[in-house]
Amino acid sequence: MQKLSDSPAMRWTALVLLASAMFFAYIFVDVLSPLQGLLQTQRGWDPDAYGHFAGSEPFLNVFVFFLIFAGIILDKMGVRFTAVLSGVVMVLGAAINWYAVTDLFDASSAKTFMDNTLNLPQAWWNVTPWYDGMPASARLSAIGFMIFGCGAEMAGITVSRGIVKWFTGHEMALAMGIEMAIARIGVAVVMLGSPFLASINPISVSRPVAASLLLVCIGLICFISYGFMDKKLDAQGAEEEKDDPFKVSDIGKILSLRMFWVVALLCVLYYSAIFPFQKYAINMLQCNLHFTAEQAGQVFFMFPLGAAAVTPFLGNFLDRKGKGASMLILGAVLMIVCHLIFAFVVPTTQSVIITLAAIIVLGISFSLVPAALWPSVPKLIDGKLLGSAYALIFWIQNIGLYAFPMIIGSVLKASNPGVTDPLQYNYTVPMVVFASLGVAALFLGLYLKAIDRKGGYGLEEPNIKK
Repeated sequence: MQKLSDSPAMRWTALVLLASAMFFAYIFVDVLSPLQGLLQTQRGWDPDAYGHFAGSEPFLNVFVFFLIFAGIILDKMGVRFTAVLSGVVMVLGAAINWYAVTDLFDASSAKTFMDNTLNLPQAWWNVTPWYDGMPASARLSAIGFMIFGCGAEMAGITVSRGIVKWFTGHEMALAMGIEMAIARIGVAVVMLGSPFLASINPISVSRPVAASLLLVCIGLICFISYGFMDKKLDAQGAEEEKDDPFKVSDIGKILSLRMFWVVALLCVLYYSAIFPFQKYAINMLQCNLHFTAEQAGQVFFMFPLGAAAVTPFLGNFLDRKGKGASMLILGAVLMIVCHLIFAFVVPTTQSVIITLAAIIVLGISFSLVPAALWPSVPKLIDGKLLGSAYALIFWIQNIGLYAFPMIIGSVLKASNPGVTDPLQYNYTVPMVVFASLGVAALFLGLYLKAIDRKGGYGLEEPNIKK
């Protein structure tokens, strides 16, 4: 009997539903990124407050190990249950985040409560997103964002599993590439849409958040619709392909592997120089080029759009020609050059053409790295430990994604003493920090290539063997 997944129309419909949910999730992740200046003028979020909010998304994944629990839930309950659960969690977190930036919150007793809650000192031991003096709206937004982050991370691993379930024996690599590209287009859309919605009279930072909340709700509907299809597939006897579950006993084995640390550190360095940068890019462009948020969004639009367009071609090149380690090195070099251009060249020249070129090249760098990094992991780490290794790599990656938005926020404030106008910040030092992450990644990439040359791991070889 022909299974539902054997029908091209049905399996691609399943992909559309899964990819749409992630597309809407990516929109919400960055909905406030183009509005940093407006958040400061309307809600009193200085760079410190914004940085702590921006870094709050992975907090529970890192410090409560929710990322690991999400994998266990997926293993035990299956794709459709976990997909719907992740959608519900995202809607809950997004709703809290929206309420926090509304006038309703400002006039409520909840604001008074948040003003008197979570007043933790800004000390070295305080790893939480909250600190004494942080605006109440930023505190509650951080709570909502970290709840949303749990759902988004759960959704990410669930969607990957769902694609494997529907596309095994079919166009699985193409399906995964398309899903990733669609999700990245969500970032491009929000860079244009968020400033536009906020600028409609009366100007409001909550309006784009409300719109993206609605989209997250539609994403939940997509997951529910997918669940009905998935149930029919299971009724036909389809079995989920499951990775080996995360084992506590594997932690020691993995942490003792030199190759694990090389890959994990490369991952955290690359992604910490990209995703936190997205949180500040619009304001950086506003300050350096005297753009409005809408104009800055139109320029930065090319970054995620370019990355989405190039990624499938790079993946195909890696499959057929190889050169994975070389691509990682090239990605690091391009990233260093781009961040240094943002640090020194753009503020001096105020050239839109140079800025646009740097943004496009950074998008290419962002395409090079994931396309080369993730297929390299199975070549470096024993297959028996692969599932656990991926879980730990994602966990370490989330540490960087948690810490660096806060670090950049603190650096931005410290390097601009007395500056209160959010359109007058000097971004030289923060961009140098991002460039330094690229330098560290470059040295690790060179080290990885040297190890590959000696150990014969096959990082430079094509993934498709003739």
